[in-house]
Amino acid sequence: MELSIVIPFFNEEESLPELISWIGKVCQDMGKDFEVIVIDDGSQDNSWEVVSQLKGTYPWLRGVRFRRNYGKSAALNTGFLIANGKVVITMDADLQDSPDEIPELYRMIISEKHDLVSGWKRKRHDPLNKTLPSKLFNRTARWVSGIKLHDFNCGLKAYNHEVVKSIEVYGEMHRYIPVLAKRAGFERITEKVVHHRERKYGVTKFGMERFLKGFLDLLSVMFISKFGNRPMHLFGALGSLMFLLGTGLAVWLGVHKLYCVANGIVAPLVTTNPFFYIGLVCMILGTQLFVTGFLAELVSRNRVDRNSYAIAEKF
Repeated sequence: MELSIVIPFFNEEESLPELISWIGKVCQDMGKDFEVIVIDDGSQDNSWEVVSQLKGTYPWLRGVRFRRNYGKSAALNTGFLIANGKVVITMDADLQDSPDEIPELYRMIISEKHDLVSGWKRKRHDPLNKTLPSKLFNRTARWVSGIKLHDFNCGLKAYNHEVVKSIEVYGEMHRYIPVLAKRAGFERITEKVVHHRERKYGVTKFGMERFLKGFLDLLSVMFISKFGNRPMHLFGALGSLMFLLGTGLAVWLGVHKLYCVANGIVAPLVTTNPFFYIGLVCMILGTQLFVTGFLAELVSRNRVDRNSYAIAEKF
């Protein structure tokens, strides 16, 4: 299998027939052996019935339906697990991503030997309340991750087969797949300017809360990237620093008290000095951080598989 197209969707019954037909025409014109995998993320409309009917027309179409809505990351991760193509391309189902971009994305992976090619919607047909926060998050993501991409959250991406089989997308981490890929050792990451089309059917499935989630996910993915397999390096270092600071304050207070007693100097009680309580709090926090790091190490060593989503049907 040379090419797999993975499409997660939620309540997109109107756009699916046009999208699948368009993708089929483009891929057949390429002359490549391909498959299209659609993942129904718990749709509440007739999307799955539409997909089931389309299967009779397009034998290369594969479908998976979740019993409930797990989110885009879960849908992508499931698609990655079952994809067979040497090149895997993801796109959204709302027709805002153009299937005409598929041949060039495929060529960049095969001919230019890129591990991941991310779409860049340079000209977006979205309101300012979506574009301005996105620019802020993308700039922050570039600064934190060191990956020079303009649009981390673009759904139109192409991957080498090895990339999708080496990463695990969970929670809301679909926004930062390039970071996960880099963490897995895939450094050849680039971008391509893609055409962003106006939404033809329905409404967006993402609200303003996605920006808060995006910021928290960025913190999560950077923590996981740096300390996911060695949490003691973070918590242990912070805990040791805090404990040593508290111990230093306690020693200083004790030495100062002994010096005053030895020289007949009237000194206040140690417990009346605010540094006593600061030192005590530092030692307690240091101990808690160290224990947190130890427990996190135990958890990371006994990590369970996250790929357990309740699938209702598939073909």
